[in-house]
Amino acid sequence: MSKPLEGKVALVTGASSGIGEGAALCLAEAGATVAMTARRADRLAGLVEKIEAMGGKALAIPGDMTVEDEARGAVEETVAKLGSIDILINSAGIMEAGGIENCDTAIYRKVIDINLMGTVYTCAAAVPHMLEQGGGDIITISSLAGRKGGPMTSAYSASKHAVNFMTDGMRQELGGKNIRVTTLMPGATETEVGDNISDPNWRKAIQAHVSKEGAVKPRDIGEAIVFILAMPRRTNISEISIRPTIDTSA
Repeated sequence: MSKPLEGKVALVTGASSGIGEGAALCLAEAGATVAMTARRADRLAGLVEKIEAMGGKALAIPGDMTVEDEARGAVEETVAKLGSIDILINSAGIMEAGGIENCDTAIYRKVIDINLMGTVYTCAAAVPHMLEQGGGDIITISSLAGRKGGPMTSAYSASKHAVNFMTDGMRQELGGKNIRVTTLMPGATETEVGDNISDPNWRKAIQAHVSKEGAVKPRDIGEAIVFILAMPRRTNISEISIRPTIDTSA
C-alpha cells in the first residue's frame, strides 16, 4: 500500500469523532505519525489503539482548543514527543443555532471561540515550528455555510466565514516560505455536529441533514486531506469544497 506521508508528523484537532477521527485514520494509513487532540480523552485512547492495531503510530493529547494554553500545549507536546509538526489539521468545531431575534450572545461567543479562535491558537503555535523546519501544511476544516448564511445559522456561518478569510490570509502570508495552507469546506457530512445544538428543533433538523442517505462520510474527507497533502510541493490546493452528490443547490 502506498504511504505518501511516510515520515511526516501530523496534529489533528477535534479528533475524537467525525471528520477529525476520519482524518486521523487516513493520515495514519498514509504513513504519518498522528498526534490527536480533543476534550474526550477516552475517545482519543480508543483511536490510538485502533491506529496502533493497524500498524500506525499515534499520540493522544487531551485538550480544549478554546483554551489558548491547551491549544498551544497540544502543538508543543507534539513537537516535543514526536520531533516535529509537519501537518496541522484544524478540525475542532461546533454548530449552534444562532439567529438574531431573541439572540443569546453567549452562543455567538461559544461558536466563535472554538471555530475561529481555536484555529488561531493552534496556527499561531504551529507556524514558528514549520518556519524553523523549512515548511509544512495547514488544512482548516471550514464549511459551505461559511459561504452562504441563512436563518438561525448566523453564528455558525459567521465563524466559518471568518475562518475562510483568515486561512486564505495565512496562505498568502506563508506560501513563499514553503507552508501550504488549505481551506476545506464540507457540505452535509455524517458527524455528531448537530448533537449538542441547544435548540431541540434545530438539533433535529441538522441531525437529519447530516445523516440523510447520500451524505458525505468522514473517511471521504480524510481521503481528500491525504490527496491534498500528497500533491507536489509546488502545488497548493488552496480551497476545496466537498458536498454530497445529491445536494445540487448553489
